[in-house]
Amino acid sequence: MNLENMIFKKAKPNYDKLLKYGFKKQGNKYTYKIKLMNNEFEAQIIITDKVEGKIIDLDTKEEYTNIRLENIGAFASKVKKEYEEILKQIKENCFEKQYFMLPQSNRIAQYIIKKYNVEPEFLWEKLDGSAVFRNKETKKWFGIIMDINKNKIDKQNKLIEIINVKLDNKVIEELIKKEGYYKAYHMNKKSWITIILDDTLKDEEIIKYIDESYNIIKRRWYRENWLYGND
Repeated sequence: MNLENMIFKKAKPNYDKLLKYGFKKQGNKYTYKIKLMNNEFEAQIIITDKVEGKIIDLDTKEEYTNIRLENIGAFASKVKKEYEEILKQIKENCFEKQYFMLPQSNRIAQYIIKKYNVEPEFLWEKLDGSAVFRNKETKKWFGIIMDINKNKIDKQNKLIEIINVKLDNKVIEELIKKEGYYKAYHMNKKSWITIILDDTLKDEEIIKYIDESYNIIKRRWYRENWLYGND
């Protein structure tokens, strides 16, 4: 993941704020230029549906790519650090925090928050892209959104987001034959299924299985508590 994607991973641009900050709109592009390193370089940031940036050496008029190297020297490190600060200031002043990386993940999260009155819980410090949704009454999870490398579930090598939901085993057996559905990642494959959140499937289809997961877990909890006399 490149520097810009790392910094703006869970952020959505506010276009009015971009213009107030000094960005220039050209078609669907928002462009911003600023000098750095005592005017030796110029950072050029372009925002469309993603954030792209480059640093121009003002002496050579060429792009300074040393900051992209895996092992960089002391001077390149200073340039990179100053560039990072510029990006972070833009994020702080012109972007709004999102829970997740992909648009569909955030739409699905907003549906869950609104319908079930629960917030995503980020339980793992080292897995900051993973969050659970749990029933307020039973405290049981009914959905888990995660960011993973897609090669964990098929052969493609790219960062994606998924949601795991609990379904009837027979339903799972039929769904995993279809595009967008996979055997559960990091969960019991007999009772959970992984659904990709990259707009392969319509929101309405995914929402149907989230609701089903919520109801399955709720029914099971009430049945177990009734059978064993737990309060």
